[in-house]
Amino acid sequence: MKGEQPTQPIALETAHLSRAVVGKVLTDDINIQVQVGEVVAVVGPSGSGKSSFLRLLNRLDEPTGGTVRLNGEDYRKLAPQELRRRVSMVMQTAYLFPGTVAENVAYGPRQRRQRLLAEQTDALLQRVGLSGYQERNANNLSGGEAQRVSIARTLANAPEILLLDEPTSALDEDSARGVEDLVLEIIRERRMTCVIVTHNNAQARRIAHRTMIIQDGKLVAIGPTHEVLRDD
Repeated sequence: MKGEQPTQPIALETAHLSRAVVGKVLTDDINIQVQVGEVVAVVGPSGSGKSSFLRLLNRLDEPTGGTVRLNGEDYRKLAPQELRRRVSMVMQTAYLFPGTVAENVAYGPRQRRQRLLAEQTDALLQRVGLSGYQERNANNLSGGEAQRVSIARTLANAPEILLLDEPTSALDEDSARGVEDLVLEIIRERRMTCVIVTHNNAQARRIAHRTMIIQDGKLVAIGPTHEVLRDD
């Protein structure tokens, strides 16, 4: 999946996106465009503002300057719940709710007063490699299993854009590669747009069409991954 994408419509665009808290600049005037179906990796030193940038993309945090456009529309025109359905995030650690796996997967539709049918839940769990897990207690899963449930829960919202905040960094190597492969397959199948924060340059090389480097909250480089992250 390395290399440049053919020109596609712009799914997500940041315009002078900034956030400062108590005088500390977390994200500083970032302008990027992400095409439909493109995977963009966000890399940089620890504390550089990678996760702060990602959290602005679906208003988990509010920008103090600039904005984000979703399919050309200012995202402030959307209700936060609708925005986060369309631009969904998978965190570094899977935060599952008490109850069964099926209840966790159905959470998003339930919040919108929609019912996820049992066969829909089954299909989602089968897709993430967890067939037969519907009635399992969500508190009794391994880290890799919990992250797969988190991905299934996100997919139940039918998002247009997937935000991934170091989704494999808390997992052992085998689980991490399994989750990474799963995410790649889903992105390809659904032609989803994806922005992934990763501390792992090798992971960015494996999955991202383009990579952006953030330092001290500023965008210092963006381009085809093979150019931005030259092989060692």
